[in-house]
Amino acid sequence: MRKPALLALILAAVLGAQDPVFRSGVSLVRVDAQVSSPAGIVDGLRLEDFLVKDNGQPQTLRYSSQDEDPLDLLLLFDISESMRPSIRRVAAAAHTALSELRKGDRIAVADFNTDSYLMAGFNDHLKEAADTVARVVDLRFGGGTHILAAVNDAAKYFAKNSDPHRRRAILVFTDDEGQFSMREKSVVDRMWQSDVLLCGLIIRSHEQTQFASPLPGPNYEDILGVVEKTGGETVDADDPGHAFREMLRRMRKRYSLYYNPPPGKPGSERKVSVELTAEAKLKYAGAQVLARKGYFLPHP
Repeated sequence: MRKPALLALILAAVLGAQDPVFRSGVSLVRVDAQVSSPAGIVDGLRLEDFLVKDNGQPQTLRYSSQDEDPLDLLLLFDISESMRPSIRRVAAAAHTALSELRKGDRIAVADFNTDSYLMAGFNDHLKEAADTVARVVDLRFGGGTHILAAVNDAAKYFAKNSDPHRRRAILVFTDDEGQFSMREKSVVDRMWQSDVLLCGLIIRSHEQTQFASPLPGPNYEDILGVVEKTGGETVDADDPGHAFREMLRRMRKRYSLYYNPPPGKPGSERKVSVELTAEAKLKYAGAQVLARKGYFLPHP
């Protein structure tokens, strides 16, 4: 029997003492943003194309980049019973999908039902990561679906094991129908503290697409709120293998925007908004920006 390994038991005490880090070098706030239009991902935007507000105040951007910073990505697989056929299709496409990443990116792999388990820690050997994903289909599927607790555990893992100079993201593969395990705000706070983006491939079973799902209730949870507040996106993956590769490509094409942290009490919550300037909106009609909605001021 495997032991929970996403630090839920072993490292929780250690991680509780970690300070949030949202900086490049010494003191810059970093916000990752995805810009897409009806025609697809928008490439080649410049610093002056973005308008970033921190607690409602426009910020002077110091630096921006696209597809430059290395990525730490944790692949998180729902292994409740209904997910087995879908995960098999994802695993078959793993080698092709991971080719969207570049040298220096690191992958970790974990799975969850009512508990979270780390299958492989961060590794920059993408073939080994693909081999680990292929092994997910050999796991024992079953149990409940504690999605938010699993995402929270993954964010804890980032706080302890990820380099703060790397972009950070979780990609969860799930049918997004879970039982209540944590408050959404607690998970969002943890994600902001760990500077992690959440994206999801929503993979419905044949039965779920044929029949209406039960209405959400007090014991129901999904990832949509956390995804929206961390600046991620979800895709309904009718073709999970293709969607896997496309999601990695979109993650790699995000922009990193940097500005000086405003004055404030360390550890205090800040609200962030990112949009295109009026000129850029005219040039890229219909473009939409996805970025996290907040962060916590780092401690010195």
